Amino acid sequence: MKKIFLMCSLCAFLLGSCNGNSASKGHEHEHEQEEQNGEHKEEGAEKHSDEIILPKVKADAAGVEVQVIKPSSFCQVIKTSGQVMPAQGDEATVVATAAGIVSFRTLLTEGAKVSKGTSLLTISSKEIVDGDPINKARSSYQIAKQEYDRSKELLKSRIVSEREFNMVKENYENARLTFEAISKNHSANGQAVKSPISGFVNKILVKEGDYVSVGQQIASVTQNKKLFLRAELSEKHYSSLKTITSANFKTPYDEKVYGLKELNGRLVSFGKASDATSFYIPVTFEFDNKGEVIPGAFVEVYLLSSPKNNVLTVPRTALTDEGGLFFVYLQLDEEGYKKQEVKLGADDGIKVEILSGIKPGDRVVTKGAYQVKLASASSAIPAHSHEH
Repeated sequence: MKKIFLMCSLCAFLLGSCNGNSASKGHEHEHEQEEQNGEHKEEGAEKHSDEIILPKVKADAAGVEVQVIKPSSFCQVIKTSGQVMPAQGDEATVVATAAGIVSFRTLLTEGAKVSKGTSLLTISSKEIVDGDPINKARSSYQIAKQEYDRSKELLKSRIVSEREFNMVKENYENARLTFEAISKNHSANGQAVKSPISGFVNKILVKEGDYVSVGQQIASVTQNKKLFLRAELSEKHYSSLKTITSANFKTPYDEKVYGLKELNGRLVSFGKASDATSFYIPVTFEFDNKGEVIPGAFVEVYLLSSPKNNVLTVPRTALTDEGGLFFVYLQLDEEGYKKQEVKLGADDGIKVEILSGIKPGDRVVTKGAYQVKLASASSAIPAHSHEH
């Protein structure tokens, strides 16, 4: 009986030892598995740590647009300054048709729209020493007409010669033309000065009560349909002068960039030498004005010359500036984006050459980049469940 008890105890001891070892090994295996899972999670977090999440619904609402980058042709650019001016034949000068005192019968301001033949002001000669020219012209005309009628009857009787009659007739015709020209726009208030073309009042050179003489400039009217862009090209770019084909320009009042190609622009001329007082050569373009460009405005000009092939470019709207460094945002998938630093090349005011940072086939945010930038602040989390 004692032997049986001892053997049973030994078996129980051995059995317990085996079970204990198995449990210990199982616990260690579970711990190792947890560590491995933790490592995978950390790797996933590192993999997505630079990704920006912007749901498609929010991206659409913010106007985010994406463009696939492809190599294309891009012109070399010379950046300079210039001025927008009225085109020849598109502006007319209004001059005084009589001497006298200026009177504005209606409110006339610069920028006012006028039609051809619209009365801009009147010139009265009643108060000046020389008197009213209409009365003088009328008197001269009446005397010349009487002399002409008398000479015509005397010619029939051969009392006056043909030569004398022709001189009288010439005086009469001159007096008649002068009287008709003056009386044409004359009223009780004075001589009316009318707009020679339809357009907008560009400048008013006189004020109420001013004295003007015949032929003096009073105002200018512009149609504003055609404009000149005059760019100032530095002498150091003289060798590139003949390669210039077009230009873009940016206005100071709305920061908008206009392309002459879209405005039916053309190169009119370029100077053959610089001015004696400057080191710049004028380059002049003509373009259609769609009512948005103001004549006289000073603008930034991007002169476009020889094209380069296989160039990667992005619209200026794709760039964000952070302390002098430039970035774009790449779309990784429908909701994922990545911030990417880029190095810039030439800039034509509309598109910018990218020297490094992106490659063909990349999907770059071209509109709404600022909204993606804002989303990056809220996407700074250690990990997420976003799947690709």
